[in-house]
Amino acid sequence: MIGNKKYGMDISNFFKASILLSFFWACGGGNTTATSLFEIQVEGNSTQFQQNEDVGIGIRNKKNKIIDQVTYSIDDKTLPLHDAHISLDVASLGNKTLKAVVDYEGGSVEISKKLKILAAKAPEIYTYEIINEYPHDPKAYTQGLEFYNDTLYESTGKNGRSSLRKVDYTTGKVLEQIDLDKSVFGEGLTIFNGKIYQLTWQNGKGFIYDLGNFKKLGDFQYGESKEGWGLANNGEKIIKSDGTEKIWFLNPQTLVEEGHIETVTNKSIFNKTNELEYLDGKLYANVYQKPSIMIIDASSGAIEGVINLSGLDKKVSKTSTWSDTDNVLNGIAYNPARKTFFITGKDWNILFEVKFIKK
Repeated sequence: MIGNKKYGMDISNFFKASILLSFFWACGGGNTTATSLFEIQVEGNSTQFQQNEDVGIGIRNKKNKIIDQVTYSIDDKTLPLHDAHISLDVASLGNKTLKAVVDYEGGSVEISKKLKILAAKAPEIYTYEIINEYPHDPKAYTQGLEFYNDTLYESTGKNGRSSLRKVDYTTGKVLEQIDLDKSVFGEGLTIFNGKIYQLTWQNGKGFIYDLGNFKKLGDFQYGESKEGWGLANNGEKIIKSDGTEKIWFLNPQTLVEEGHIETVTNKSIFNKTNELEYLDGKLYANVYQKPSIMIIDASSGAIEGVINLSGLDKKVSKTSTWSDTDNVLNGIAYNPARKTFFITGKDWNILFEVKFIKK
């Protein structure tokens, strides 16, 4: 009798535990429940598309539930469904998450699928015309260039050689210079609201200086972007590349990363963005270790043009320590007064003033 009572209590506890477990899966195991019920199916099982492409889409109903409605979205933007198709009308490109909210039988779940959304068309090809050549310090391992009031500001790299400079571009004379600590590898720079912002490569921080007297005002830490490469600004936010496909937008007051775009062509996601310059909604970006510059839509990340700058390095005097893989093209600055671009490279003895010409 005692044994039967004990057995009965065990059965009772078992059923209580089962009910609690069922309640947990219903309330807390949403993702598992959702994927066991439904799956997003894309036409052709593809995961790579182009911006604004019309894509056939549907829901695989694994448990034959009665579906009332499905709402698709990317980046919180609803993508209307028409004849079992959606248009990939998204503002920014690259790696995206397509979400579907499925309303069914009085309930609702969210499922997702990873996609790559690329540019709608191939980049246009440009060449260049040299307008002028100016002297440039052959010991300046250029990492950042920017004009302000017709004066050139330059950031140089290499441990033990990194610096921040104010330069008379017509003569190459260094008007003012701050040398960085030997432990620091200098990278890109930009000027914003009376301050100079300078990146370091792998130290995880950047520096802030007073534009008028070069006095160091402080530093700032990086967020998700682990390295510092190029720097620019659009008059509202500071723009930073980090050696990946991502270009980050920083709050100029807090220097916190507040979002990013990804650089893409019509065929792939591209991850070699280096030094940056911003002009009229476009980012001009050196391609790491290549004699070329990308023209990137600063909103979408689409690479709209590629400028072939082959041949410039042949005009540069090479030293005994010159390396074709190290002393490469790097540094681009737009001069608003002259409406031309200025380009140089790492340890180049020439600063080139150029115009870009569409082929």
